[in-house]
Amino acid sequence: MRSRSVAFTLFAAVSIILAACSSAATTAPTAAPTAAPTAAPTAAPTAAPTAAPTAAPTEAPTAAPTAAPTPEPTKWVVGVVTDVGTLDDKNFNQFSYEGAKLGAAAIGAAEPKAIVPASSSEYKTAIQTQIDQGANIVVTVGFAIGNDTIAAAQANPSIWFVGVDQGVCLDEQGKVDPTYGCKGDATKLLPNMQGLVFTEQEPGYLAGVLAACITKTGVIGAIGGTTTIPPVVRYINGYINGARQYATDNAKDVKVKTAYISDDLGKAFNDPAGGKSFAQQFIKQNKPDILFQVAGKTGNGILAAACDAKIYGIGVDVDQYISTPESQACILTSAEKKLQDAVESAIKKVPAGQAVGGTQMQTSRNNGIGLAPFNPAFTPGVITEDCQAAAKAAYFALQAGLQACDPATCNAPIKGD
Repeated sequence: MRSRSVAFTLFAAVSIILAACSSAATTAPTAAPTAAPTAAPTAAPTAAPTAAPTAAPTEAPTAAPTAAPTPEPTKWVVGVVTDVGTLDDKNFNQFSYEGAKLGAAAIGAAEPKAIVPASSSEYKTAIQTQIDQGANIVVTVGFAIGNDTIAAAQANPSIWFVGVDQGVCLDEQGKVDPTYGCKGDATKLLPNMQGLVFTEQEPGYLAGVLAACITKTGVIGAIGGTTTIPPVVRYINGYINGARQYATDNAKDVKVKTAYISDDLGKAFNDPAGGKSFAQQFIKQNKPDILFQVAGKTGNGILAAACDAKIYGIGVDVDQYISTPESQACILTSAEKKLQDAVESAIKKVPAGQAVGGTQMQTSRNNGIGLAPFNPAFTPGVITEDCQAAAKAAYFALQAGLQACDPATCNAPIKGD
């Protein structure tokens, strides 16, 4: 068992008291990361961003209010439909699936079958396949599959759906709301879907504070998969704001360089070789000494490029020190969603009769997000006590109500320096 610095042990009691609600796929995934947040204990900004409808809003069939499905069928069957990519991406798909496996085991169900769509055009068919195969709890993974999940939930009110990275935003008639007004009561209009949404800007903010404290050159970077997926943008916006706030508070000159890879989701999230090549050019052009990746499996190549360039990397979604051991030599920490915990918890709530439809916010206050444990090779030499203290202070500020980015504009990319 490796030992890594647990920077926020002092805040364990605070986290427990403040926990309120909890929330980013493989044939044989590696063990999920332990959830102890290190660089920043977990706490929620007072106002999380309004849950956006998933993917480009499409008009779902009007759904009259219906009762939630019975919590006691003869047999529970859990099915998983991941996002485009691979089940063993060592990231979003994989750890969501890990959570589904744990949740299924906890309720006495068999190990979930997973379907990995080759493209977004296969989302709808994949969901229907799980239904046809008898799944009465269907977990779908990723922002882009959200509208198809909502449509399936409306068409199948006796089946429970868990949407990872999917806000349930409906108008009063039960249709997906393209205006983001979300005036419909999803707990009544869609009582059989739990949408797990994460405040990605929070761990992004903490990562930005840490990077701005650590940098020696005064240039840090971030590469996202695409601007079309709001969680990616929120991560990087939080990172920019955290770095800028630290620089302002400490009279330090820090520039944040950013770039996005492609609107092609395959290239954005499932192309490690392409990610490495992109990052190599980014590093050559911008010369950062710390690089934050927000690009799924493509991001594994970004971390590899950082290691090759002898600069530091920051992982995303999961503890990449564990999930990407080939890059341990340069990973400082990861901006983490507690994906496994969130999915497991959502599944367990169904048989217990505790599941509630609608968007379920996963924030730092309910231990839904945070920074992963620091790389022990860099503490306290690189991640100094002052930098650890800065991350702790940022945590407290978020807990007290600091907005990591403006909820009204957090889905729109902030321009880097």
